[in-house]
Parts: sequence; C-alpha cells; structure tokens
Amino acid sequence: MQSDKLKEWGIGFCDATFEDTEEESCPELSDPHLLDIFMGLEKDILTFVQEQLRRLYKVLASDYPEYLGHEEEDPSTEAFLNITVDFLKRRKQEPLAERLHSLSPRVCRDELKRFLQQKFSCVSEGIAKAGNPALLNQIYTELHITEGGAAEVNQEHEVRHIEAASRKPAAPETTMKCEYLFKGHKQAEETTKRQGPIRTVLTKGVAGVGKTVLTQKFSLDWAEGRANQDIQLLFPFTFRQLNVLRDRQFSLVGLLQHFFSETKSLCGLNHQVLFILDGLDECRLPLDFSRTRVLTDPTESVSLEVLLVNLIRGNLLPSARLWITTRPAAANQIPAECVSMVTEVRGFSDSQKEEYFRKRFRDEQQATAMISHIKKSQSLFIMCHLPVFSWMLTTVLHHVMETEVKEQLPQTMTEMYIHFLVVQAKVKSVKYDGRSVTDPHWSPETRRMVESLGKLAFEQLQKGNLIFYESDMSECGLDAADASVYSGVFTQVFREEPGLYQDKVFCFIHLSVQEFLAALHVNLTFFNSGVNLMSDSESEKESQTMFYESAVDMALKSPNGHLDLFLRFLMGLSLSTNQRLLSGLQTQTGSSSPTNVEAAEHIKEKLDDDDEDEGYMKLSAEQRMNLLHCLNELNDHSLVEQVQQSMREGLLSDKELSSSEWSAVAFLVLSSDSDLEEFDLRKYHPSGGALEGLLPLAKASTRVM
Repeated sequence: MQSDKLKEWGIGFCDATFEDTEEESCPELSDPHLLDIFMGLEKDILTFVQEQLRRLYKVLASDYPEYLGHEEEDPSTEAFLNITVDFLKRRKQEPLAERLHSLSPRVCRDELKRFLQQKFSCVSEGIAKAGNPALLNQIYTELHITEGGAAEVNQEHEVRHIEAASRKPAAPETTMKCEYLFKGHKQAEETTKRQGPIRTVLTKGVAGVGKTVLTQKFSLDWAEGRANQDIQLLFPFTFRQLNVLRDRQFSLVGLLQHFFSETKSLCGLNHQVLFILDGLDECRLPLDFSRTRVLTDPTESVSLEVLLVNLIRGNLLPSARLWITTRPAAANQIPAECVSMVTEVRGFSDSQKEEYFRKRFRDEQQATAMISHIKKSQSLFIMCHLPVFSWMLTTVLHHVMETEVKEQLPQTMTEMYIHFLVVQAKVKSVKYDGRSVTDPHWSPETRRMVESLGKLAFEQLQKGNLIFYESDMSECGLDAADASVYSGVFTQVFREEPGLYQDKVFCFIHLSVQEFLAALHVNLTFFNSGVNLMSDSESEKESQTMFYESAVDMALKSPNGHLDLFLRFLMGLSLSTNQRLLSGLQTQTGSSSPTNVEAAEHIKEKLDDDDEDEGYMKLSAEQRMNLLHCLNELNDHSLVEQVQQSMREGLLSDKELSSSEWSAVAFLVLSSDSDLEEFDLRKYHPSGGALEGLLPLAKASTRVM
C-alpha cells in the first residue's frame, strides 16, 4: 500500500533517476513512519481544503459574509484564504478574488482601525463639529477614574455630585487608567479568576466630565496599536445615533454593516470584539430587561431595544465585551447581574486641573496667576473638575486678559457664564455678521437668537430633557433649517449631532449652560414683560422682591436639587455689574440694590427657618450649601464675615449660633484648604443647630469625633 502511494506521488525506487542507486542510499524514501505521517497529512489537508472551500463558497453566496470570523483567527485559515484569492486571480476571477480578500479578518480589522483613526484623531474641544480641531493625543489630559461602586440610582443634581467629588474621600479609592479598563486592578486578580473575565463595564460620570472623550481616546489608542491589542474589533456607538433608528429593525450584523460601511464587510464576532455604548442616559429606547424575549441569532432582524437588551444580557454574542457609559441618574437601567465592574469618571483631580491650565496658558507666570485666581473662588475651582467647564473658563480668561484689566476677571459662576456668552456674541458679530470689533455685540439677530435659545433651555429644563429634536426647537420659534447657524455661531453654547438620514439631535454643551440660559430667559422675561415664570400666580404683576423670593421657594421644593444651579444663576443675574454686561438684551432696568438685599435676607431667613408647618420640608445640608452659594452670587458676604469673626475670636465652642451661621461655618471650612481627615465636633458648641449646620463637614470628613 505504501509503495502504491509512492507511485501515486511519482516516487519509486525504479525511477530513472534512482535506477542505479542502492536502496540504502535513500533511507527517507523507505522510512515507513515518515510515509505514514505524510499519508495522514494528505488526508487532513484534503479534508481541510474541502471544508474551507465549502466554507468560502457559503461565505461568498451569503448575505452575511462576516461569518468568516465566527471562530477565532487561525493562521492556516488566513493562509488558505490568501491562497484561494491567488488561485481565483489565476482563473481571471478578479471580482470574486477582491471580494474574498476584503473578508479577511486582518483586512477588516485594518480597515476598521483606519476608519477609527480618521474619526477620532482630531477633536474640537467643547463643541461638536465646528471650531479649530486639535489632535486628541496632544490635548488629552489624564482623567481621574475610580474602580468599584454600585450601579445605584441617584437623582440629585449633578452639581452636588461634583461638589462631593471635590472633597477628600472617606476611604481609600482604587484608581485606574483608561487602557486597563477590562483588566481591573492587581488586588482584584484573584477575584477575576474566580468570577471569570470582565465582560461588561459600566462607567458613571456627570455630564461634561469627559466620558465621551474617554471612549474616543480608548478607541484611538486601539486603532493606533497603543493599547488593548487583544481586542480584535472595536465598535463604538452612541445612544444618540441609535435613537435616530428607534423605529427601524436591524439584525446585529445589519446594524454593524450600517454604521461601519467603511470596513465593507464586518467579521470576527467573537470574544475579541468590544462594543462601546456611550450615553445610556440619552437613550430613548425602552430597555426592558424583564420581559424582552431572548435573541441569540445575530442575523435575525428585530427592534433595536430587543437587540440591545440581548447584547447586554449576554444572550447575543456572550463572548463579546461591552463598555457602557452613563450619567449617574440613569445607571440603574442596567441590572446589576449584567455588569461585571462599575467605574466612575471623576474628571480632573486638583493636580490635573493645574496641568490642564498650564497646557492652555503657555506662559508660566500667566498660568500661575490664573490658577491662583481660580482657586480663590470655591465654586469655580470645584466646577473645574469638569473638563468642559475648564475649557469654558480658559476661553473666558483668555478673552478677558486680552480686553479687560486683571481686576475684572470673573469671580463667580454667573460672571463666568455671562463672559462666556459675551465672547460667543462677539465671535458671531465679527466672524459671521461682518461687524467691527468695536460694534455692539448684541445685534438684533444675536439678541433674538439668545432669547430663542433661552426659551428652549428653560422649557426643556422643565421637562428634564438634555437633548431635543427639531419639533422641540419649532415649539420655541427656532427654525430647524437654521440649526447649522446656531451651532456654527454659538459653537460652544449650542451644538448639533448629525444623525442618520439627515436627522439631527440638538443639545447644549453642558447642563450648566442650559441652566444659565434658562435663568437668563426667566430673568429677561420678567424684566421685559413683567411675567414671572417661576410663580404659579398669573393674576397680577409681581414685584421684583416677590420674583426672587418665589424662585427661592420653588427651588427649595425640589429635594433632589434640580434647580440648585439655576437658582445661583438667577441670583447672580440680579447684580447691576452683571446686567451691564447684558445691556442690549434687557429692555427694562433690572433689579436694584435694595432688591438684592431683600433677596439675600429671604435666603438667610430660609437658612434659619426650622418650622416645617409652613409647607416646606426642613432644609437638607445640600440645600443649605446651595443657598450660601446663592448669597455669594448676590455678592452678600455678611453672614460669612460674621462667622469668620467668631472663628478668629475662638468663640465657636462657647457661643450658640443661628442655623444660618452654623451652615456658614461649614461653608467656610469646606471652601478652605483645611484637612478634613478628622472632624472634631467637640470644638463646637453642643446643640442641635450646630450638629445640623455642620452636617456637610461631617459628611466630608474621614472620621468624626
């Protein structure tokens, strides 16, 4: 049998070449073991060739050629594909050869990487599409990311999250870098071995903290071969994109081909695939994890909510990895059993803030001066935890330094946002209207635009919407056809996200910008028409005092603080110094100094009011802190100065202070650089009022005595 096989292969001892050669001189031809190996090899190779040819035929005849990658990449499979391509070309089947070549997992990955590099290499800070793009790798500043925590719901206003994050944590935290997201930290290695690899990571973070840029940096690092090369294919999605398709049906395969057509044919749906789902809080799809049917076939067309639920649950592609980002308030939409690890993006740490500003102010002396100025205002420095806020503040400081004297640098949140709006108005006036730098920046067109955007901001804030559509704009008198003008003019205030089929999603760059414009709208409406949008009464024109008091009362009715920052802005807009910057928008004279004093006194009364019979719940510690921020915006420092005097005289342990004064003590300590490792309550006068007022200090301290 072996001799027959040798003859079949054209090898024999009677061959003319070996006719006069002794058998012993050709031992390799007579080695029975070697012959058995090659006979078995022939059988294996023929079987492999038959299977691969059938497989490639099915792939070319199928509507879903990505099935090439359903198994892990095999070098022999890749080599055979290349051989087949070569033989097809020999047979003059160029179209088939090119099509088959495009289905190579390696080719798919290379094309996807090129596409992602092109998409994410440049960003325009703070804006969606306009402005001066910069290389992401050059402007990116490392973010503070912590590992651990639960995906619990938290409905408090995000400014409270930011202020809490700015304080020293009560216990040591595990920090991590973006590239190690699916690897965890060293202390968790044993746990990971027991529980299996990390499949789904849920990353929380408030609006503007850098979640989206983080996903872009992760994608770019992968595409450029810097990190996570164990991932075969990476597909980043945003829920804004998916919302546009909410009325259509897709298979997972079809959805990938739809969004990533640059790769021609997607392949490799195995455990080396990572899906990024950015912005769960903006999802307008009903994700029902309890009643949605099971789906396991990636080629079956279903509604997007069925597809996403099964992908997250692990019914669909259980070996795929998922990274979901969300604001904290929406984190509970994903069941805990579907999440392998929770992380939180905290934005910039204090040292990272300084690093950021030194990058933006190249002159060292100038950078040091700006950092020193920002640190003097607690509200500004705290908000700099947000990269988007740091960028806005940098924009304002650059502009003010060029046009104003140093003493006029913004000191409060309201001043900063007014300056920011003025900067954009001037850009619009000069760049788009062809006006001179010395011309008034509040042109009639700009004024109408600000008024319309303010109305949109207020109405959407009342509805709890951060993103809106053309119908929402039309209701506020904004023509959707001019949306590109709004996003092109106020590129840093208002932006559009192009979706599919020319549908667009609109938003302000940050919730705080929306809240500022909403407060500006309420302020302008009252002083231009006498209508108080913060009052339930429509029968009579209210006084300025009633206007501000009703705003304070309405904000205090919201236990979760959803009007906290809005109220700060509204109080700040009452100052004559701020109104001068807005002259041209406000047709009537704004509030007077006596009105500001009355508003401040009303706030102090609320801080001292412990009577729950008047229809208001007792103030929480967070509400007290926000009212003190409102006093700061009103430029009323009397309460703080009063307790500062008591602190200097060492009277806090002997003197019984009012509730408002104890709250001011907490506000002062939290605003300082004091070490909060240990809070000794024994240093203060023993009373219920002291304990209640100092509660924020206790919450922020590691240990309370």
